[in-house]
Amino acid sequence: MSLELVNSSLFVKNVNKYIRHNTKFKNELIEILKILSENPYDPKLKTHKLKGTLKGSLSCSINFNLRLIFSFGIVTDKFGNKREVIILETIGTHDEVY
Repeated sequence: MSLELVNSSLFVKNVNKYIRHNTKFKNELIEILKILSENPYDPKLKTHKLKGTLKGSLSCSINFNLRLIFSFGIVTDKFGNKREVIILETIGTHDEVY
């Protein structure tokens, strides 16, 4: 079962920035998001927990340069049903996100 991905506004802003400058990035990101939704701890992602101000979030690798910061959350639909989702917080280089 795959988890739903929920975009933050910062994530969308940063994705648009990177897509404008790198056409190959879009395909890389699509593949990473597919893997992330199916198995957030897939070894290809190199997922790890973060510390300090980012405690509670996790990071995975998109490529050699870029990292994706995400967290797990619970959403409730209008019928009161709850489900776990992955909240896509931001992307950027190591220096930008940490």
